[in-house]
Amino acid sequence: MSIVVENGGMLTTVQDEGRFGYQQYGVSPSGPMDSRSFHIANILVGNDRGEGALEVTFMGPTLRFTRANVIAVTGGDLSPCLNGEPLSMYRAVAVTKGDVLSFGGMKNGCRAYIAFAGGLDVPLVMGSKSTLLRYHLGGVEGRKLEKGDEIAFCSPRASLPEMEKRWAPQEVFPTGEVVLRVITGPQDDEFTSDGLHQFFWHSGVITNEFDRMGCRLETDPIEHKGDGNINTDGISFGSIQVPTNGKPIIMLADRQSTGGYAKIGTVSSVDLPLLAQSMPGMKVRFIRISLELAQDLYIRELEMYRQLEQSLQV
Repeated sequence: MSIVVENGGMLTTVQDEGRFGYQQYGVSPSGPMDSRSFHIANILVGNDRGEGALEVTFMGPTLRFTRANVIAVTGGDLSPCLNGEPLSMYRAVAVTKGDVLSFGGMKNGCRAYIAFAGGLDVPLVMGSKSTLLRYHLGGVEGRKLEKGDEIAFCSPRASLPEMEKRWAPQEVFPTGEVVLRVITGPQDDEFTSDGLHQFFWHSGVITNEFDRMGCRLETDPIEHKGDGNINTDGISFGSIQVPTNGKPIIMLADRQSTGGYAKIGTVSSVDLPLLAQSMPGMKVRFIRISLELAQDLYIRELEMYRQLEQSLQV
């Protein structure tokens, strides 16, 4: 084998790019909550951007390596350590047989990503390695990692060319308040002008009801024109449902595939990682942007990935 799990942490799962093409059957795509950190981790170790990696939430696991490889840890700073010594984040690091990766505690953000050169040898389920917890699909037996689990590497590399160049700037995530850019619709006409004003001009607070499926906000009620119910339609990553009680719910990676509450808007894709790295109790403020700007921001992020990949080619 290649990794032995000595402690699974609070919630550590295998995630790849996601499971696409099955939402019409009620199966959500899953995939990483913070796609930017996930993609950068894979790029640093020379993988395809969407290769399977580990998503670590709040308290990290303890992993013992039984085979040499190159790893990268990105995302939230959960105080990663290698053999008890601080491990540099956003950098490719060679590990050898017997090395132990562990985590101390949260310093900034709450979700970290661990990528392994060559990827993890995890079976594909519906074309994906991603873990969908509520359906027990993918990953390691469809669940979070537990003590005693073993995972093999697909094509490990003891080293990569020009390791000293394999780094990226470490992202620092907001604390206290996170600002999210939103494209209104598709049911923004279901809300009164006062309701729209309330949504964009007053902050909400992230509640404890925040997991991979969704994030519920505590706000003054957002006023509907009617009762807030619509004919059930599709839900995307970042859709903001407003149920009849007027309290918004932002739908995330493990969301249900359809819903019957009016959606006031959708969080821009490039801002979803900021929400994924936020904590209960933080304030959330929304800013309205156009679809064209959201698309431009997404294209800029893809270009950033391309430039990072190009800089590592040797």
